[in-house]
Amino acid sequence: MNKTEGIDLLTLVNTKGEITGYAEKIETHLRGELHLAFSLMIIRSRGADTEYLLQQRALHKYHSGGLWANTCCSHPQPNEGIKDAAQRRVAEELGITSALNLSTIGQIQYKYPLDNQMIEHELDNIVIANVDDIEWQQNPDEVMDVKWWKERDLVKLLHCEPTAFVAWFPMVFDFIKKNQLSLSSSL
Repeated sequence: MNKTEGIDLLTLVNTKGEITGYAEKIETHLRGELHLAFSLMIIRSRGADTEYLLQQRALHKYHSGGLWANTCCSHPQPNEGIKDAAQRRVAEELGITSALNLSTIGQIQYKYPLDNQMIEHELDNIVIANVDDIEWQQNPDEVMDVKWWKERDLVKLLHCEPTAFVAWFPMVFDFIKKNQLSLSSSL
């Protein structure tokens, strides 16, 4: 991930999304610097239900271990496009190597304190892929579990047990739901 001579580099940006430089991943999260990211959500329809493919982060991740997150979230390498980064990381984390029909549906910005004295301060590009079905093989270095969640079950758990999810997930999920609704109603 984002390696230049063995160093994980993140793309630092200002609030307009303009690149201001590059910095090492862990230091960026310790200082809480605004950086470029993406959140990928793979979605499928099952009758009247919309389902979302979520991953549970490996316990030993540098932050938010054991928590549920969207299908894949990470950072593009310097000079790497968002969709290319999403396709690369979903292959690395979930073994999904088939080309996905990815759509970038917008950006959100957030700043959350995390465990391990980390701060997640991201300009997050929201990427979705609608599928009929998909197979995966999770990488245990990255992921403990993967499963399809019905929208109503996610809404219920987010209300009853929000700490089961990474800090940014509610905002990402809400953005996707609103965008999916507006896409559906415009068809």
